[in-house]
Amino acid sequence: MTQLNRVAEYLKTHGSIDPLTAWNYLGTYRLGARILELRQQGWDIKTERKEVKNQFGEVCYVANYVYHENPFTSL
Repeated sequence: MTQLNRVAEYLKTHGSIDPLTAWNYLGTYRLGARILELRQQGWDIKTERKEVKNQFGEVCYVANYVYHENPFTSL
């Protein structure tokens, strides 16, 4: 299974994904590149801003990609 397939399946199952989740669970470091590939295939994926805390307890923001299912989209 490719990174693209893993990201697609995760989005179908969970509805959204952020970079840390992609790295920890899917082994995908360049999530933004995989999201771009899915968008180019017609997937409706929106980017939201997600607040997280870093290892020092400081507030940071990361991208959270939210999938809006389109019944005509397939991988």
